[in-house]
Amino acid sequence: MKYVIIGSSAAGINGARELRRLDKDSRIVLVSQDNAVYSRCILHHYLAGKRSLEELSFAEPDFAGKFQVEWIRGRSCVKVKPKEKEIVLDNGEEITYDKLLLASGSHTFLPPVLGLLKAEEGGKVCGFRNIEDMEKLKKAVQNSSHPAENIVVMGAGLVGLDAAIGLLDLGIKVSLVEMADWLLNRQLDKRAAKVYEDALENAGVRQYYGVGIEEVILEKDNQIRGLKLTDGREIPCDYLVVTAGVRPNTGFLEGSGIAVDDHGLVYDEFGQTSDPDIFGAGDISGKSPIWPAAVKEGLIAAANMAGVKREMTDFFASKATMNFLNIPTMALGNVNPAEGEAVEEVLETSDSYKKIVHQNGKIIGAILQGDLDYGGILQQLIARKIDITKVKKPIFSIDYSDFFHIKENFEYFYEDETMSGCG
Repeated sequence: MKYVIIGSSAAGINGARELRRLDKDSRIVLVSQDNAVYSRCILHHYLAGKRSLEELSFAEPDFAGKFQVEWIRGRSCVKVKPKEKEIVLDNGEEITYDKLLLASGSHTFLPPVLGLLKAEEGGKVCGFRNIEDMEKLKKAVQNSSHPAENIVVMGAGLVGLDAAIGLLDLGIKVSLVEMADWLLNRQLDKRAAKVYEDALENAGVRQYYGVGIEEVILEKDNQIRGLKLTDGREIPCDYLVVTAGVRPNTGFLEGSGIAVDDHGLVYDEFGQTSDPDIFGAGDISGKSPIWPAAVKEGLIAAANMAGVKREMTDFFASKATMNFLNIPTMALGNVNPAEGEAVEEVLETSDSYKKIVHQNGKIIGAILQGDLDYGGILQQLIARKIDITKVKKPIFSIDYSDFFHIKENFEYFYEDETMSGCG
């Protein structure tokens, strides 16, 4: 058996590990544009000089040797030929496979903003996705003749806040522009977001919410003079970091017949695509751009490639843990349901905020800020779809003993009319 993996981030690396764990003898070939393994979640530490490239790695120093992986670095896949069961690299090399894992991730999307493409041509725009972006930012900040002094981050999602924090650590004046009404609008409600907004303001970050960028105002040689917002205001800017959106790396699948949709690569709860010998995992789906989901999908896909049937039971589940400016926060599931769709219960103290969202007796979302101790219990309640109406305790007082039981052999189990299991 010959396994080929495209991509060396969370899904690809963990997929390779799992394949070798389950199959000791088959060939594993890893193809990646990157020459090194690094966590994109902590790129801002590299930007700020807090970590070296080696310290960003989440793989063993001798990863390729330890797991007997044939690693082709600095190369990208430009075509997949399912009938021939081979891929074509950007240097023309053709590689055959028996099973293929597509974990090529995503790239920065430049929205159709007036002047943006010209600003990119002028070298004053970058994303925040890879080491190359970090090097561009470092060069812009350290430019001896015209250093960037007013950097605007377009988008206040998880990546946007990473960018802002990294730039703050370099002593740069930073602005955030976000079309939604508050930052991290996919992960947090307005109350939890306000804690971060206040902390960022205290750190000197200028913030603009509920507006977009209408135009990049240019000087000669496509240098940025400022930005015009959709409400008519103009703000200072000499360098723009775009984090407002990403697109999956699926261009190499054109003409392959492998199914993609408006989001990205289509695959099922086993990681299998429309081709039974081709699997997918991670950001390439365009549906779950978070690290834990990519890791889990890589493991699930690898297991099924190796003939061990495993299913993604919480397929594309949403979970985010963050700690910006020393404020720990965890978000689970749907924390902003439409009005009237669910019940929201809140518990606040002087140093913490907790919100639980439930519907028809099942918890569908939660936010913990300041104190994350309840996170493990909430994850179990959500993942196992436990009916909390059967628990005769206040919702913030539930513990494992209320839904887990212990057998005579000390094994924990949970069961109700619809499901049973142990862990």
